[in-house]
Amino acid sequence: MNAPVNLEKLLPSVDHRHLDHLEEEAIFILREVAASFERPALLFSGGKDSCVVLRLAEKAFKQRVSGNEFKGRLPFPLLHVDTGHNFPEVIAFRDRRVEEMGERLVVGHLEDSIARGTVRLSHPLESRNGHQTVALLESIEEHRFDVLIGGARRDEEKARAKERIFSHRDSFGQWQPKEQRPELWNLFNTRIRPGEHFRAFPISNWTELDVWLYLARENIPLPSLYYAHERSVIRRKGLLVPLTEVTPPEEGETVETATVRFRTVGDMTCTCPVESDAATASEIVAETLTVTISERGATRMDDRTSEASMERRKKEGYF
Repeated sequence: MNAPVNLEKLLPSVDHRHLDHLEEEAIFILREVAASFERPALLFSGGKDSCVVLRLAEKAFKQRVSGNEFKGRLPFPLLHVDTGHNFPEVIAFRDRRVEEMGERLVVGHLEDSIARGTVRLSHPLESRNGHQTVALLESIEEHRFDVLIGGARRDEEKARAKERIFSHRDSFGQWQPKEQRPELWNLFNTRIRPGEHFRAFPISNWTELDVWLYLARENIPLPSLYYAHERSVIRRKGLLVPLTEVTPPEEGETVETATVRFRTVGDMTCTCPVESDAATASEIVAETLTVTISERGATRMDDRTSEASMERRKKEGYF
């Protein structure tokens, strides 16, 4: 029988030197973005990856006062595409964090796209996740952003594993995986024609474990959904679907209460939690060491429609 292990005592012995290298690379990329483009924006949803990128941006462009306090302003605004079906806890966290930092937040509302008629839903409870592309491209056009900084990582999903750190988008906002530019010796080709833009991914080379190690080390605040809590769920197709007004139970399904946490957060209609008792970043690090399924594969209904579902959406302009 294994003896109990105190995780708080175990984690300090983990070699974090690789995090320093990843942090240095990410800060270099963020500064390259600021130097190479005229109108950048940082995608900030309140999710764990965007919270990590936000902290890296603080380190890249602000002056540390003490501990995790920084003074100054980022050289770009924050951008979030709100589907109208986001978890309320995440939206509240997003607004609170932006207010604490004193940064400018630009929100592209999918409801506005629906009102304009550029997005049409087949029924009111349809997943809006895929429709975010339209609202995103409309926000880029309205504010003339020439690069968006995102928190996507290559370990998340097969299509994202093909992504360059500086990912070119054509004048239609589309991604062409076979026409990406080489990135040799950290030399980036950032030239664009009018109407084109880039997506930049400073934490491309990070893994989910790296993210949680960094969150624990830097004591970065996150929405409460990322930690263990009790929630009403429905077991459907091997996933735990959270019970919400947009994800009601279907006929014959049973609602139960389970202790869960979210590995990723997004549209309520397609984001599922996993059963877990991990209530701290340190406990999630230990749990992440044992998982064998990527976070999107384990929690996103929209990525299970086909092997190429994410790649198809990315070609259309998705995150």
